[in-house]
Amino acid sequence: MPASTIRIVLAGSVGSSRLTLQALLRHRANVVGVLELAPDDPAAISGFARLNDVAAEANVPCVGFQNINTPEIVAQVREWKPDLLFVVGLSQLVKSDLLSVPKLACVGFHPTLLPRGRGRAPVAWLVLDGTPGAANFFVMDAGTDSGPILVQEPFDVSPTDGAEQVTASLEQAIDRALDRWLPKLLTGEWNPQPQDDSLATYHGKRAPEDGWIDWSKSAVEIHALIRAAGRPHPGAYSYLKDRKLLVWRAEIDPVTPFRGVIGRVLLSDAQLGSLVQTGDGLIWLSEVAWGDGDLTQPKLSVGQRLGYVIEDEVSRLKARIAELEKVIAQMPLASGAASAPR
Repeated sequence: MPASTIRIVLAGSVGSSRLTLQALLRHRANVVGVLELAPDDPAAISGFARLNDVAAEANVPCVGFQNINTPEIVAQVREWKPDLLFVVGLSQLVKSDLLSVPKLACVGFHPTLLPRGRGRAPVAWLVLDGTPGAANFFVMDAGTDSGPILVQEPFDVSPTDGAEQVTASLEQAIDRALDRWLPKLLTGEWNPQPQDDSLATYHGKRAPEDGWIDWSKSAVEIHALIRAAGRPHPGAYSYLKDRKLLVWRAEIDPVTPFRGVIGRVLLSDAQLGSLVQTGDGLIWLSEVAWGDGDLTQPKLSVGQRLGYVIEDEVSRLKARIAELEKVIAQMPLASGAASAPR
């Protein structure tokens, strides 16, 4: 199929979506429509990116959506008559009605070294595992990231990389992958390679609450969690005096000859931050912030304990409940209240 006749629609919501759209336009692909996620709260989407400005500059129609599978969106895509529908950086499952619209295929995207690492939260899992990733564009099927691969561009993940560093490496790999594959696609080459399902592994969903720091874990485990939950993700967190405390950056300390109670701040340093005892080893919290939107800098003091002691909190709650029960028992019945049945 000649390049000028390959009609392409792109749908997405994050930085990888925007990069893919820009690459398609850079290679003079015939992009006939763009679908842009329009969430009620863009801040709730990790790495959210707008597409309408890129589309407008190229005079490509752009339509917002909240659910890509609604009849209105499916009808819009049908109206554009695409040969290919690129779905990049979108966590919503594309259902069969939409999958069947493009004449040739729906093209998906995933950033692990497929067939390993199929599924959810791939960047966080790459950080936690410290394993190589890859920019994959593949033919979408009824499975999870299981379709034949059109192009795969690997990238390294170092043991100290955080989500920001992995995202940056991924974006570079996306550009390399598309610059290698799109010229072939646009001259009519179509050669998807099946994945080896016997090698497939899967990752489950991660949610903001999975960033909770359990100080009884080792410094190595906590450091990995902080890196995995870091920007553009919602952040790892603990609690300080009943306030949520985000931890954006940290460093393991293998040398300071100090021992303390798990979760307590042991030392404070203007450059390094706050040194905290973990279940195995010490860790410096070098960048922290309040989790309630307060932009003032949290002040961690030596001796403070992060998180909660569950038994103490339960004891306090039981005492407060007992006090409330006494107060309620001493309250007079409201006037006019119905008497109890005899």
